[in-house]
Amino acid sequence: MKQYNFNISLSILNHLGRNLYRSFMTVLGEAISNSWDADAHNVYITIDREAKTLIVRDDGDGMNEDDFQNKFLKIGYSKRKDNTTHTKSGRPFIGRKGIGKLALLSCAQTITVVTKTTTSEIVGGTIDNSGLDNAIQDDISSNDYKLDVPSESIIAEYTSKIGTNGTAIIFEGIKEGIRNRVDYIRTLVALYFRFSIKDSTFNILINEEPITLKELESIKVKTQFVWKVNNINDPYINDSTFIKTKDLPLVNTQIKGFIASVATPSDLKIKGTDEKITIDLYVNGRLREKDILRHIPTARIVESYLYGQIHYDDLDDEKDRFTSSREGVVPDDPKFKELLNQLESVLKTIINDWDIWRAEINQDGDSENPRITKKQRKSKELFNVVVEDFKPSKDNSASRKKVDGWIKAISDDAEFNFSSYGECFVSENLLRYYIRDKKISFPQNWEKRIDDWHRRAEEAKEKANISFEIREDTSDLSYCAMDELAYLADDEKDKIIKASLQRDATEYKPIRDALAHTARLTYIAKSRLNITYENIKARIVALLSKA
Repeated sequence: MKQYNFNISLSILNHLGRNLYRSFMTVLGEAISNSWDADAHNVYITIDREAKTLIVRDDGDGMNEDDFQNKFLKIGYSKRKDNTTHTKSGRPFIGRKGIGKLALLSCAQTITVVTKTTTSEIVGGTIDNSGLDNAIQDDISSNDYKLDVPSESIIAEYTSKIGTNGTAIIFEGIKEGIRNRVDYIRTLVALYFRFSIKDSTFNILINEEPITLKELESIKVKTQFVWKVNNINDPYINDSTFIKTKDLPLVNTQIKGFIASVATPSDLKIKGTDEKITIDLYVNGRLREKDILRHIPTARIVESYLYGQIHYDDLDDEKDRFTSSREGVVPDDPKFKELLNQLESVLKTIINDWDIWRAEINQDGDSENPRITKKQRKSKELFNVVVEDFKPSKDNSASRKKVDGWIKAISDDAEFNFSSYGECFVSENLLRYYIRDKKISFPQNWEKRIDDWHRRAEEAKEKANISFEIREDTSDLSYCAMDELAYLADDEKDKIIKASLQRDATEYKPIRDALAHTARLTYIAKSRLNITYENIKARIVALLSKA
């Protein structure tokens, strides 16, 4: 009987996901990953936005005729056959399924590949996507579709540029153009490709300028706190410029990385774009899952301040744990779930640390953290807003450091005084409303006292050369302090019992007066004020319930 073989239609390219890779960064990522897998030391990326061209060239192993035909052009060819997981130099392979190249073959009008090894001549071909589309429409067999031969000018140019070995991929007529500015692309490349953690000799250059950690300086200077996961050795965080740094050990020591927080959520936006920096997952130096926190949302305010990088190379093992797009991990993968569980425990520590550390530098923290009462937190937040107007403009000046010290010294007292003044303002004004509502009259023997209030107020205005009204309410009640208001609000029965609003107000007055004159109170005075005010508040609430 005759033997038969599979005859694959070119339409399989579309079914496998030829149009799945729409992001420019995805295309760039596949090209850079190929260079990594080819043991290149340098990847030269040339971007011309106006001409809509992208050129990715490396000094890797390159390909001979057999490699190009039977490996590069073989969709589904895996470098990992025969359980090979590393390159000749020992780098872990990034490529796995052999379909990532579809991102390269469909993102531009024409894609030309030229390549050579140290022992072969230059080989390559050109893919014209309009011609490929026609071939797919006509249901031509893959065996009958031939790539175009690169032009002589391209062969001549890249023979000299590649040198003894390497590969160049020339994309012409990028679909939808190259929308992003080159400096933005440089920032994303610095963020998304951390191969330097695995191999410091792997360099990426864009338009002849190497990508370094300087691309991330604008983010770094806005970073306040850093939590290092399993004490990762990362040059980005290996200095003392941050306000606080803490190491967080995990049970699984293979999980490493860092999580950092910035001063304001807007600091996480890349200037001039809609792109936001998040906490991302990397495997073998390449971004594999963006915004990993979306899998473990806490709905806490701190989330909007965080970014970072989690590296978990063990996700790349004998089992394929990545989605078909290669831009994520299969959500229900057991190893991925283990990672999320450990990160969840890390987040609990970070949420609490962040709230405490923000308070130490007089900035707002997590309003939902029950560590302090809502009243204390709001008082602290008001203090933080007020003191900003008093800080010298230069952050690192001697004056600024001195003033920061003074501000820190009064912060705890301010938190107490701000809230206490608020309590005083509310309680006294509510009593005024109550007294008016009940039509409670002033005692006749207060006539001289009331006249003295008005006289002293007018004398003070004349001395200050003020002719306008200061008080919104100029009635006699507006001149009463807590002790007078309490006397008016207490009925005759209250006045003869030992525990009354008036008795509490009498004890309250000297501490309240010191508070109103912005004095810093002693510990005993604060304690007494708190206790007395709790009594006053309870009695006012009881009065208001009868209003």
